[in-house]
Amino acid sequence: MSIRFACMTSVIALAAAPAVAEMNFNRIASFPVVQNLPEGADIATETSPEIIAATADGMTLVYTDSPLGAIGMIDITDPAAPKPLGSMDLGGEPTSVAVIGATGFVGVNTSDSYTAPSGRLVSVDITGQTETGACDLGGQPDSIAAAPDGSFISVAIENERDEDLNDGVIPQLPAGSLIMVPLADGALDCAAMKTVDLTGLADIAPTDPEPEFVDINGLGETVITLQENNHMVVVDRDGTVISHFSAGAVDLTGIDATDERGALIFDEDQPGRLREPDAVKWIDDDHFATANEGDYNGGSRGWTIFHKDGNTVYENGTGFEQAIIQIGHYPDKRSDSKGVEPESVTAATFGGTPLIFVGAERASVVGVYDATDPANPVLRQLLPSGVGPEGYVTIPDRNLLVSANEKDLIEDGGPRAHVMIYEYQDAPASYPHLTSDGMDTLTGWGAISGMVADDDGMIYAVNDSFYSFQPTIFKIDPSQTPARITDAIRVTRKGYPAQKIDMEGITLDGKGGFWIASEGRTDRVTPHAIYNVSGDGEIKKEIGLPADLMKVEKRFGFEGITRIGDTLWMAVQREWKDDPKNHVKLVAYNIETGDWGAVHYPKAEPATGWVGLSDIVAHGDHVYIIERDNQHDFRAVTKKVYRVPAADMVPAPLGGDLPVVSKQEVRDLIPDLTATGGYVLDKIEGIAILPATGEAFISTDNDGVDDASGETMFFSIGTVN
Repeated sequence: MSIRFACMTSVIALAAAPAVAEMNFNRIASFPVVQNLPEGADIATETSPEIIAATADGMTLVYTDSPLGAIGMIDITDPAAPKPLGSMDLGGEPTSVAVIGATGFVGVNTSDSYTAPSGRLVSVDITGQTETGACDLGGQPDSIAAAPDGSFISVAIENERDEDLNDGVIPQLPAGSLIMVPLADGALDCAAMKTVDLTGLADIAPTDPEPEFVDINGLGETVITLQENNHMVVVDRDGTVISHFSAGAVDLTGIDATDERGALIFDEDQPGRLREPDAVKWIDDDHFATANEGDYNGGSRGWTIFHKDGNTVYENGTGFEQAIIQIGHYPDKRSDSKGVEPESVTAATFGGTPLIFVGAERASVVGVYDATDPANPVLRQLLPSGVGPEGYVTIPDRNLLVSANEKDLIEDGGPRAHVMIYEYQDAPASYPHLTSDGMDTLTGWGAISGMVADDDGMIYAVNDSFYSFQPTIFKIDPSQTPARITDAIRVTRKGYPAQKIDMEGITLDGKGGFWIASEGRTDRVTPHAIYNVSGDGEIKKEIGLPADLMKVEKRFGFEGITRIGDTLWMAVQREWKDDPKNHVKLVAYNIETGDWGAVHYPKAEPATGWVGLSDIVAHGDHVYIIERDNQHDFRAVTKKVYRVPAADMVPAPLGGDLPVVSKQEVRDLIPDLTATGGYVLDKIEGIAILPATGEAFISTDNDGVDDASGETMFFSIGTVN
């Protein structure tokens, strides 16, 4: 099977999955691990769940937290309502955890330097949160795994390279190895542990093997990835190497390999791309799957199934990445590196079906594959995760899948790190909400902002300046599930992609085209402006702001636009220099006369951060406005739709006192934003109302998957009139 054919099979299977079976994974809870901070700790302390495991009864989760130097525990007796059980300091950096019964085994890095690596393997009574044993490993542990029969623990001793030394080129001694630690009656038998020499096996830096990940099958065989060495090793339970082979390379076609161009263009190739696998997981006693993240000179953007004898059974190529592109999770700023960067993989059988779960670190997506035929896995679902999924645990007896998402963006004002729980249900898949699947060409999208609906039941949405060289109007059919992007209209100026434009609002011009509101930023030479755009995307007219507005402007400009007769109304996101506190302008422009005016809109007092407006749409006797704060997750307070009587929308001249409109709350959107088990997303950016029915649709901006999960919510809130 060619890579191209494998890609198309995966994409088609995803589209067909809901019709094939009703059993699907749906997210039911998101647990912010900041809740496990010790009593009295600063709430702004960085905390990060990385590798995660579960007790034998499936009721308690245990995860490593490198920034805290601890392991954290979560009670999932009720998986839809996880509860904090606190954390336990381990006196070093925990790198991996495995659980046998109610005993946790944790690799702890205690290295002073790259040249003097050290670490311990610690056993922990999870219930009592006490250390019960420890072995000195003599090196820096990375991944660990427990034998299914509970007889031993395998530890990948990475002794990682210094990426700042000699540009990170290996070899950099000391070399890594595999350590196998027997268990006697469940306790660590440190005196009997053995070291397996892995030098001399790989073609790349054979003197410096750098083991990354381990897993153990039912026969007691340990498979090890040597990531930087692009090599795989299989070791018997007695420590004998029974096979080893290069992880090989993949010819990638139809990818975006160029960074910092602000456009999603998938027309490039990378021949001979080394796989450099990170995570590995046995799917039976003969086959294992690898997530080919890359770390040194490679990264093939996909995942692979190998037979333990070295034969490649299945190569996903770019199939996983292309499916991710269609649901808006492609991380454009990683294009020149490793794309969606598959880093993690696990496997389990649910309801009699063997499944493989592949995590894309940079896209924050979990792919669910039916592996009934290991030579031809079928993509069943793509699940949204928190930012930077790192580790997974499956609990088939409880129909649960759990992801640990390591990115804690507290310093950047972003979402906190979360553990997310998914349940295998007899129900339709709740994600994605929006897809470009079905278009003639592979179409990426993201950063959806303002929206408007037409009389035919179609919705038009714009992306913002994240895609600065690919401003686009997306035509969306909301009647399908998920909603479908059916056209991508590129916005152009004299036939070329329009630059220096930040599209935040869109409305119909009544003549087959659109009016676009652009939020200006003088520090980026992007003007505050409105544009009249033809139906095929060409800018016909640009209208700048008058002097009375420009002298009081700030960079938080127009965030939406709507039309009432001959008047365009633009919502300004936040206060400008002459606005009273917690009042923002709704700016009016008369298309026929060229007159400007405004009214004041009273917005909420922010509990934390700021509150601003995100979109505006006229419908019936009212104008509907999105009002939101800039907070994520449990910190969010204001995510609401309000309406203003159209009768209040009487503009006064600029430069004087402005009338203040009245407003009425239509809907608190926080219950909607948590309805799919996720945390509250920051940016509610779009509202569109179908003229014929009054049904309103809401969308969120995924920030172009840059320090964001990439999740886009697009949902109906019912009729509003």
